[in-house]
Amino acid sequence: MASPDKLLRVENLALHFRTRRGPVQAVDGVSFELKRGPATVVVGESGCGKSTLARAILRLLPRNVDAYRGHVWLNGTDVMTLSEEAFRRQVRWVRMSLVSQAAMNSLNPVIRIGDQVAEPLRVHRIATGKKEALRQAGEVFRLVGVSKDFLGRYPFELSGGMRQRAVLAMALITKPDIVFLDEPTSALDVLTQTNIMNVLKGIKHDLGVTFILITHDIATSSELANRAAVMYAGQLVELSDARLFFREPLHPYSQKLMASVPTLREDKKLEFIPGRPPSLLEPPTGCRFADRCTSRFGKCEEEPPFRDVGGDRWVKCWLHA
Repeated sequence: MASPDKLLRVENLALHFRTRRGPVQAVDGVSFELKRGPATVVVGESGCGKSTLARAILRLLPRNVDAYRGHVWLNGTDVMTLSEEAFRRQVRWVRMSLVSQAAMNSLNPVIRIGDQVAEPLRVHRIATGKKEALRQAGEVFRLVGVSKDFLGRYPFELSGGMRQRAVLAMALITKPDIVFLDEPTSALDVLTQTNIMNVLKGIKHDLGVTFILITHDIATSSELANRAAVMYAGQLVELSDARLFFREPLHPYSQKLMASVPTLREDKKLEFIPGRPPSLLEPPTGCRFADRCTSRFGKCEEEPPFRDVGGDRWVKCWLHA
């Protein structure tokens, strides 16, 4: 049973894909809790399961699913028990929405921006008609820093940054509790990235929306994040207050990850992580980072628990047992 003060609780969530070589354990036994309001950044190497975790929570599943299990509580309700139709009507894009990777290129080029942003209101019967839906779309446009005059334009008439704001408006139009942002600034120039992050900070402050930001850009994400989560080889290995994490990460993988990021305030020698991530077709027993870890010892042959080490910090490592 989920704690009533938690917005989102995920317990033992797993999503495996069926391939010709065998099942890929893309997300394997992930558990965490989030309160309403704070923004969480999810970081890790490519292929570690960050985007798949978001899609598993939203039940955006491909056809080649081999295993899908676990629990997802939203405001105390286990939404995994809902049928697909009930989940689509009650949860997806109503209480949780997604800004997917390269989302600005997914806009329909022959439909006006305003109609695309307003569409979720009409699909979920939140607005009583097209006129009311467009009025609400104009209000959300103002929140993301776009003039409502752009409602009547087509995607090709907007810059990349404007299209990204339009997609963000589409994710916010139903006033969801949680918005997943999958690499929202990866295809944008540095100045536009900064503008988008400023928009997100303003929305978080004004609306109290809970953002879950999936990204490789640790430096940019640090401006928005209140909490930091680290994925490695399909598992969550650290969850912490962002200020503590960026200053002193606990997991050996997190430490190496942060040591590879340049900073403005100190002159440090950048490090790299030796080796490569394990295959998710046949992940190793025990700690999945053990083969690349300089602190490895005998206990690492056993899988460590995801443990609360105090100060609302969680880590999956025997060094902190």
